[in-house]
Amino acid sequence: MKVLLINGSSNLKGCTFTALSEVAMILNQEKIETEIIQLGSKEYHDCTGCGLCRSALNGKCIYEDIVNEIIEKAKEADGFVFASPVYYAHPSGRLLSVMDRLFYAGGKYFAHKPAAALVSARRAGTSASLDVIQKYFLINQMPVISSSYWNMVHGSQPQDVQNDKEGIQTLHHLAKNMSYFLNLIQLGKENHIYPPQNEKREFTNFIR
Repeated sequence: MKVLLINGSSNLKGCTFTALSEVAMILNQEKIETEIIQLGSKEYHDCTGCGLCRSALNGKCIYEDIVNEIIEKAKEADGFVFASPVYYAHPSGRLLSVMDRLFYAGGKYFAHKPAAALVSARRAGTSASLDVIQKYFLINQMPVISSSYWNMVHGSQPQDVQNDKEGIQTLHHLAKNMSYFLNLIQLGKENHIYPPQNEKREFTNFIR
């Protein structure tokens, strides 16, 4: 089993990476493979709504960048953690641009797979940021992995995160809950229990 951890921070070794590393450490102890994907400081296109990913490109985004790389990895991945620093009480713009395109172009590779949101902040804005990230999971039928507190850590520097003992403990519990859920899914597959088949999608206009 494998979990992809996406770091939405431009700081490759900052607070968000430190938090993800704690989650990865516990998952590895639980015999689950992990990979941290760094979005870094590169620029990423927003979704332009061209629709080609759902027609001519068959699940690939028209912009050839890390989005298509993650979609390919998502095909084989079993779970996901999306993490971000808090900017003005919301996740980083780069993470949201990537997630918009990921879930529009490659949503079928994420469906029914467990996911968790994780945020880091100096002080506040964490709950609002978690809510934004988790909405991607909820619309895509992904079980949301919880912990013993909201999935957040606090600090301005990586060492501050390490000193946030309750935050670190929350991340450890999150990782163990992810492992537990992945093992339940694997047990279900071994007993021929699979995700439900959806009804044909309905689209309702509210403006008449």
